[in-house]
Amino acid sequence: MNDFQLIEKEAVEQLKFPTEEVLTDKEDILQRKNDLDRALALGNLEHVKMKIYFEDDASKKMVETTVWGITNERVILKKGVVIPINRIHKII
Repeated sequence: MNDFQLIEKEAVEQLKFPTEEVLTDKEDILQRKNDLDRALALGNLEHVKMKIYFEDDASKKMVETTVWGITNERVILKKGVVIPINRIHKII
């Protein structure tokens, strides 16, 4: 995960996200779903910040923030900032 650039949560709003899935392995996709569910629980119950590794149309990035909500297609951060789930590599 060393090739990911750390950015501020507020910068995510300015990014453009392609529609393609970044993960190819079904196990990795299932693990991402489980990690997102865990991040949501930790965010809502204990306000724990998670590291979200994702990719926009330009490069790989990482943001450290609290997950406030999850839809079928997006992760919702504070102030309505969203990241498409299919662009997320990993959540730690």
